[in-house]
Amino acid sequence: MDKKPIFVTKAFLPPFEEFVEEIKIIWETHILSNNGPIHNEFAEQLKKYLKVDGLALLSNGHQALEIAIKALNLEGEVITTPFTFASTVHAIVRCGLTPVFADIRSDDFNIDEKLIESLITEKTCAILPVHVYGNPCHVNAIEQIAKKHNLKTIYDAAHAFGVEIDSKGIGLFGDISMFSFHATKVFNTIEGGALTFSNPDLDRIIYLLKNFGIAGPEDVLLPGTNAKMSEFQAVMGKINLKYVDAEILKRELVVKKYLENLEDVAGVQIFAGNGLSSKYNYAYLPVSIDEVEYGLSRDSLFELFAREEIFPRKYFFPLVTDYACYRDKFKANIPVARHASERILTLPLWGDISDEAIDRVCKVIRQKS
Repeated sequence: MDKKPIFVTKAFLPPFEEFVEEIKIIWETHILSNNGPIHNEFAEQLKKYLKVDGLALLSNGHQALEIAIKALNLEGEVITTPFTFASTVHAIVRCGLTPVFADIRSDDFNIDEKLIESLITEKTCAILPVHVYGNPCHVNAIEQIAKKHNLKTIYDAAHAFGVEIDSKGIGLFGDISMFSFHATKVFNTIEGGALTFSNPDLDRIIYLLKNFGIAGPEDVLLPGTNAKMSEFQAVMGKINLKYVDAEILKRELVVKKYLENLEDVAGVQIFAGNGLSSKYNYAYLPVSIDEVEYGLSRDSLFELFAREEIFPRKYFFPLVTDYACYRDKFKANIPVARHASERILTLPLWGDISDEAIDRVCKVIRQKS
């Protein structure tokens, strides 16, 4: 049997012929960027799909997050999580603010909302939680804290495309939510991102920030950047939006196959949603490895996978607070996050992963040698 490498994910691509047909309009209009017709059509479709009031498309999720921070004119400290991708904290730091790290919950790896208030100081301006693995944060509790202390809330929803709480789009919560449409996500525009918001005043400022601050041919109002989504990205998004629900359903079936294969393996705990969402997107499949009960450490299992040309991901490891650029700058009491970072693997997951590939992954976990 030819054992091809199995990677942690595989980018979804629509039918090639459909993409080629859709991009023909670009050759007709010669519009490649700057809010072209495809961009505008896609934005309206996406706003409807995500069930949000306001939406802005951007070149990528990281630029979107930085622009969200600038749009709210934040200064001071931002309470966030150490169990996240580098981008979350980089955006805070690059915007001149100071991250303050709250520990996470052990059941879904999101920021522990019960710890937030203890970290609020006179310098705190915002809370920046992350919907980790597509699991919604405890948004109602976070909203109450934010209102009580007059703080802004920005959600990093990079993992949470299409997720809903009580049939409400996840992008309705907080002041602004950021979505990533990177190639590895459930929904992609090759590269890309979006901000969602309910305050209509944010639409204008976000537009200026993503377009150099240009208000007219001879009028630049602020020092913005260039974070506009291109027409090619918008075409990919417009097409992929037609397939995303089917892709999520396929992922759900894949997760069920993993659960059937691994439910009786001692020391392997599978996390497939925290139960808060009325619609979940199966973006990732994290498993936690208990070395004592399982008999091997997470890192030893990771090495076994590599020998079989299987590449799950230690996601997130190391913690952001342990990066070389931050370890000597920011201190945090985060034992739960550290425990998770040393035990979690995200298993290979995409809609069309084969049963054979799933069996290969599960065989390594079950045999442990």
